[in-house]
Amino acid sequence: MSDKIISVLGSTGSIGEQALDVARLHGYRINTLTAARNVDIIEKQAREFKPVKVAMADEAAANELKIRLADTDIKVLSGVEGVCECAADNSQAIVLNSIVGMAGLQPTLAAINEGCKIALANKETLVAGGQLVMGLAKEKNIDILPVDSEHSAIFQALQGMNDKKELKRIILTASGGPFFGKTKDELKNATVKNALKHPNWSMGAKITIDSATMMNKGLELIEAVWLFDVSPKDVDIVVHRQSIIHSLIEYVDNSVIAQLGVPDMRIPIQYALTYPERFVSPVRQLRLEEWKTLTFDEPDYETFECINICRSAIEKGGLCTAVVNSANEKANELFRAGKIGFLDIARLVGKAFENSPKISEYTLSDVLETDKWAREFVLTNI
Repeated sequence: MSDKIISVLGSTGSIGEQALDVARLHGYRINTLTAARNVDIIEKQAREFKPVKVAMADEAAANELKIRLADTDIKVLSGVEGVCECAADNSQAIVLNSIVGMAGLQPTLAAINEGCKIALANKETLVAGGQLVMGLAKEKNIDILPVDSEHSAIFQALQGMNDKKELKRIILTASGGPFFGKTKDELKNATVKNALKHPNWSMGAKITIDSATMMNKGLELIEAVWLFDVSPKDVDIVVHRQSIIHSLIEYVDNSVIAQLGVPDMRIPIQYALTYPERFVSPVRQLRLEEWKTLTFDEPDYETFECINICRSAIEKGGLCTAVVNSANEKANELFRAGKIGFLDIARLVGKAFENSPKISEYTLSDVLETDKWAREFVLTNI
């Protein structure tokens, strides 16, 4: 049994379950687990890993889990407060945050305040509150290690950099999602079923739809700006359909360093948990001869407008990125519920951005108010 202690926030989702695969492989101790409302899965996880605490964001789910785990010593908590308590339970823990959406922001801040190292899969934490999160992490001298495959690739490629002045450009790779090559006209009647057919990755529904709109890449652009302290103009995007190259960096001498691997999230998850060391992983070996050809294309910025909206938002700064994030969360949800069309997602996100509150310095309260405003804006502009 390893002496490494892990807390997994969002343990019942795709990233959370794969993080537990890694913990299982290396014998890591699980300190706390959290989920939104999936009682069946978290009960099995809790019985296997025996955490000190678990939390359910949904109160009814928490009450059900409390009954199911009554024969154990595991403390069951509920709501945002319960999730934050689990995030900040042990300063010795690495907190892997794989909560989906804005809900991940407050637990991240709680964990940093407690002095925990962060393994971040919740990109919305930095998109909505990057100024707060990175400022607090710097103040507390806390490492934030990226779990997203793209940001992990950049982080790994940067290990050879001696001075930040050597970095010229970050290049994020995008799969292009299920609608690569489609025009706006062809996407007018795109269905949820087709939007969920990602060519390479197995992800949750929200993130898969974000990949279909390429909003996901826009959010990753914003996240890269905060994580690596670079200007938005120094972050480029290239469509790489095979998802073998996970991202690249370019140095001032025009040398380009890439990180490659089969499309499996357990590599970046494990690296965030074991950094700076590397260990054997459960992921299959990459053999390039099996792939034969790797392709690269420029994104279709006219059809997939969300990328440009996100770039404009981070360039403008302040609460603009929080607006586009929350507007997208609501629009994405409405599309999955069949209440709006696929192209309405970018339309609503763009309209919300155009009406963003003009605040450059903000507090957590400001972000939460903006989140509420953006969601209501989307609902009233359908």
